[in-house]
Amino acid sequence: MAVLSTRIETFPLRQHFTISRGTKTETIVVTAEIAADGVRGLGECGPNARYDETPDSVVAQIKSLTADIANGLNREALQGLLPPGAARNALDCALWDFEAKRTGQPAWKIANLDNPKSVQTAFTLSADSPEAMARDAGANADRPLLKLKLTGDEDLARVRAVHDAAPNAQLIVDANEAWDADIYSRTVPHFATLGVALIEQPFPEGQDGGLRQLERPIPVCADESFRDASSVPGLVGKYDVVNIKLDKTGGLTEALKAAATARQSGFEVMVGCMVSTSLAMAPAFLVAQEARFVDLDGPLLLAKDRESPIPIFGSTVMPPRQDLWG
Repeated sequence: MAVLSTRIETFPLRQHFTISRGTKTETIVVTAEIAADGVRGLGECGPNARYDETPDSVVAQIKSLTADIANGLNREALQGLLPPGAARNALDCALWDFEAKRTGQPAWKIANLDNPKSVQTAFTLSADSPEAMARDAGANADRPLLKLKLTGDEDLARVRAVHDAAPNAQLIVDANEAWDADIYSRTVPHFATLGVALIEQPFPEGQDGGLRQLERPIPVCADESFRDASSVPGLVGKYDVVNIKLDKTGGLTEALKAAATARQSGFEVMVGCMVSTSLAMAPAFLVAQEARFVDLDGPLLLAKDRESPIPIFGSTVMPPRQDLWG
């Protein structure tokens, strides 16, 4: 009989991390563990206030399925018992890990995927003054892809400063819903000469219909406006790329389905993450194998990661070790 347990864990960051919605100096994650017969399966999620999640609410959701796990709950049945979100992500990934360790088959093989290869991740620069972001960019100028957190004010100055400090890097700019049509129209025409390859979630979810009328000389990516496969039809004509995060889809099972659905509808795929540890990166790494953009830099933002962390050399993310996950 499988035993389910959860724990709330706190990981301090290397430095403060600011986006349009606020600043943090640590990240709080919830870890789910499924254990039976000496086998442990682990999954991690990042509760997000943007989706009305707290660590305690996520723990309560996970614990509500204690009896189901004891009775042999599988991934397919889980999809109908919890909604997309952090709690289902932790449980889904723990079930994947448990099956991989119990059967001796890696998760990528269970999922009928190819043997995973290394990927290049973006490295995120926290929103700050143009001068401060230029300093951070200069310190990371050898990275091929930098992601800039923006806030709506001084954003063009920020992008120019980063481009000047790291002229060879491609840039992703992420407004986290902080722009309106006026900011977009004044700012985006300048981006083509500043190395910007992607614009992420410029407008608030539910207020992004105007993207259908605006020119998109640079691909626009849905993050907050995209949750899971069911989100795809409503994004057609507004976005070019969708950002798949397992904490939004509710786990690897739905993330793989969402990626396939998005591609079938003509979208390119980005794979992203919350500020989280290597345990959260490992399942997302499988989805990243066919992604156009990869943003799995969560561990690079931490002062201390998990034991047996996912290997990252510069911006190159290597396959995770099986003693970490999968």
